[in-house]
Amino acid sequence: MSASSLKRRASRMAMIAGVGVGGTAPVVVQSMTNTDTEDIFATSMQVAQLARAGSELVRITVNTREAAAAVPRIRERLAQMNVEVPLIGDFHFNGHKLLAEHPECAEALAKLRINPGNVGKGARRDEQFAQLIEIACRHDKPVRIGVNWGSLDQALLARVMDENAKRAEPKDATEIMREAMVTSALESAAQAEQLGLAGDRIVLSCKVSGVQDLIAIYRELAIRSDYPLHLGLTEAGMGSKGIVASTAAMGVLLQEGIGDTIRVSLTPEPNGDRTREVIVAQEILQTMGLRAFTPLVAACPGCGRTTSTVFQELAQDIQSYVRERMPEWRLNHVGVENMTLAVMGCVVNGPGESKHASIGISLPGTGEAPVAPVYVDGERVVTLRGENISTEFRAIVEGYVARKYPVRQSS
Repeated sequence: MSASSLKRRASRMAMIAGVGVGGTAPVVVQSMTNTDTEDIFATSMQVAQLARAGSELVRITVNTREAAAAVPRIRERLAQMNVEVPLIGDFHFNGHKLLAEHPECAEALAKLRINPGNVGKGARRDEQFAQLIEIACRHDKPVRIGVNWGSLDQALLARVMDENAKRAEPKDATEIMREAMVTSALESAAQAEQLGLAGDRIVLSCKVSGVQDLIAIYRELAIRSDYPLHLGLTEAGMGSKGIVASTAAMGVLLQEGIGDTIRVSLTPEPNGDRTREVIVAQEILQTMGLRAFTPLVAACPGCGRTTSTVFQELAQDIQSYVRERMPEWRLNHVGVENMTLAVMGCVVNGPGESKHASIGISLPGTGEAPVAPVYVDGERVVTLRGENISTEFRAIVEGYVARKYPVRQSS
């Protein structure tokens, strides 16, 4: 079965400030800021950057009274910038107090994220959890119940371990950890419903940093519940490690129709671009055929036939150009995200691959004639030469967008 024809797991539909999550809605891309939320300017700017990169939900930390007080002002500043992306408040330890003291914070947020392992211990746990759910109900806010293996409810874990010890064939430690996480999520969701939160206002997540653990836990969640599920490998890491691990874990689950929102939790390089996690999440969904966000650029990897770097430079240039132009293209043209481009390095696969793309160019390899045929919808239309190939190819792409994709009608 192709990825594009995957049948999504049956789940309830939740609405988050106009964004559909679960049910038949597309898988939603989410991200999170790493600014100090008390810094209204920095947080607003990063939220805007993430939203403009394609994040459809953005989570922000709300950990202090000052941060809670800043949330409505961040929402106002975003509105001034014409950024309407829903904001999710991330609460640990003191969320019940912050939301009670700052009801305007709850009102400005589109969703609350609470961690059942961090709402309190013993009798205080149930009381403070109930306070959070009551606030969510009062303000009509959906809630993500987000379990994390680094902050698992220790009382619940002890209970699951005790029950396991009584089994004729006890499970191993890894299985018990997985079972405890699923149990925490499901019991917390059931408790939230008993407290009055509608089932279609609940999203579940169980974050771990192991690929096989994530797959096993979410398969179990999918079997045992119909809540929308938020996927993400927590503490995925930096660079290629974080990208590969996240893709390996979420790719398997998405292929099985599991997952309604996703986040790629990459550790950025020092002063690195936070929007990288948005781009990776989009590319996971698009390369699997589940959604289309921006034209894909297929490019030759290079070999001994391609000792010139011209095709590499052109591929990089076109990839950057497409991302720069996409906000305006998407605003003005219907369906442009489905366009495909190919930048190939020699005659072996160049012409054939170029014919498969909406627009393709086959650059000359080592020893080949210094010409670059361009194909549009499978037909050779022009041959480029000289120093201005990149500029001329961009012009061909712009012309294709203008001709091929209908002008979006303003509402």
